[in-house]
Amino acid sequence: MPQGIVLARPGRELLYGRNQVLEVLRGRRGVERLFLAEGMREDERVREISRLAQERGAEIEVIPRLMLDDVTRGANHQGIALEAEAYRYADFDQMLEVPGSVLVLDHLQDPQNLGTLLRTAEAAGIAGVVMPQNRSATITPAVVNASAGAVEHLRVAIVPNLAQALESLRGSGRWVVGLDTGPGSSSLFSTTIPTPTALVVGAEGTGLSPLLRKRCDLVLSLPMHGKIASLNASTAGAIALYELLRRDEVAHADVPGALT
Repeated sequence: MPQGIVLARPGRELLYGRNQVLEVLRGRRGVERLFLAEGMREDERVREISRLAQERGAEIEVIPRLMLDDVTRGANHQGIALEAEAYRYADFDQMLEVPGSVLVLDHLQDPQNLGTLLRTAEAAGIAGVVMPQNRSATITPAVVNASAGAVEHLRVAIVPNLAQALESLRGSGRWVVGLDTGPGSSSLFSTTIPTPTALVVGAEGTGLSPLLRKRCDLVLSLPMHGKIASLNASTAGAIALYELLRRDEVAHADVPGALT
């Protein structure tokens, strides 16, 4: 394999997969080179990817599939990879000015969990996502893949101190609502939730840190009627996000007796 043909250059990342690459090309980061596997069957998505790549000035190279297998470490690249600049994070202060609820992630470290939750956040129309600078997964190609490219359309801000960020979010008119089990938590489905909200989801296994839990105006939990005691962060967060969305839609529909 010729050296340097596919590997992303300094300051660049190699994204892979048809949905993911398509969303990157539709997104805001700069793109450099599109790689297509030799002999790949074209479909509508592949043609759209090639069209967008040309439109955005990216070079298009057809290379042996084994090269893609090698540089993506056996990932399911579907015959496509894209060299692009590193993910563009949003400015937290600017996010404060955007209306709507915000998702705050308390040190999620699993890329699959993070990507899945970010995909749900984008689908639910969240105004932005806040993540800590340390002890947290970042937006890597694996996270982009797990989100099916949805993260490319989200405002994601990195902050050095989550506790201070929560105070700023509260100052912007949002209620700080934690998702966690334990004493003092109320059921997500039967509790009045003021909006807009800064919804705080804790890390896998440990839940919310004690410091952030103390900063919450309200702590909510999911009722658990089965044998297991908890759900993973991405599943619990997805349920909470869509419950907030449901309430917003009911409130805007002005249905008598709606929970708001």
